[in-house]
Amino acid sequence: MKLVWDAWTDPKQVAQWWGPRGFTITTHSKDLRVGGHWSYTMHGPDGTDWENKTIYYEVEKYSRLVYDHGGGEDRPPLFRVTVTFEEIKGGKTKMDMTMALATAEAAKETKKFIKQASGNSTWDRLAEFLDKESTGKEKFVINRVFEAPIHTMFEMWTNPTHFAKWLAPTGFNMKFLRSDIKPGATTFYCMENDSGLKMYGRAKYLEILAPNKLVYTQEFTDEKENQSRHPMAPTWPAVMQTTVLFAEESPTETRVTVTWEVVSDYTAEELETFIKGRAGMTQGWTGSFDKLEEYIASNRN
Repeated sequence: MKLVWDAWTDPKQVAQWWGPRGFTITTHSKDLRVGGHWSYTMHGPDGTDWENKTIYYEVEKYSRLVYDHGGGEDRPPLFRVTVTFEEIKGGKTKMDMTMALATAEAAKETKKFIKQASGNSTWDRLAEFLDKESTGKEKFVINRVFEAPIHTMFEMWTNPTHFAKWLAPTGFNMKFLRSDIKPGATTFYCMENDSGLKMYGRAKYLEILAPNKLVYTQEFTDEKENQSRHPMAPTWPAVMQTTVLFAEESPTETRVTVTWEVVSDYTAEELETFIKGRAGMTQGWTGSFDKLEEYIASNRN
């Protein structure tokens, strides 16, 4: 829990993850106490700067923070934030964050804005930072909450008919040439775009714990299922491991968290390609998640 608390409260650590992917921050001053403040500038990838001044109302070390967010010298705060930290089994920390706004309409608009701005990628970056601090490993993380029960979401990932409808990158269609989704088994698939570009791949399932977890490796292959390289990125790692966690947010909402990491033998150049490719991975998975949302909605109607 100390690791998570420090990541939130140490300006040097906060600078490693605060804000959506592609954003950076500069802290001007920070006084972590009741009545204290945190003054910082958030720098967008397009060069836009946002000045922020946070005022702290509650500071309980390793346990709780309450503060106003998004205000400045010339404007009121956007909302009040409550963050709690709780140590749970397995050496993990449960972090809950609540944003309180003046009206339901303001909350709805803020939720929409956060999604459009890829605000959830802030927590992806935090997960990557904490994992690097605790294990030394470089990972990519992305999460989204879907309006579907957890068993439905698990079905979307483990039924090949559903899986093929949404997983492929935007502009590609996916077809399973062999599908056997169970521990120790493999799938073989092809993705093709309108220009006729074909990409073949194979996945091997290592762990399936319904309805909460999937772990599988994936690699590019040729049409005869021999291992090959990414057709547009020759220094992309040969083998990736995907871990998918499903968490019930409510009876009708499920949070899906995808973690990618490089496994097997890889070179320093391949690892660097992976590290520098997080923005592209975010774009790719965002497109797939958008397709998944549309597919779920179409099957609901």
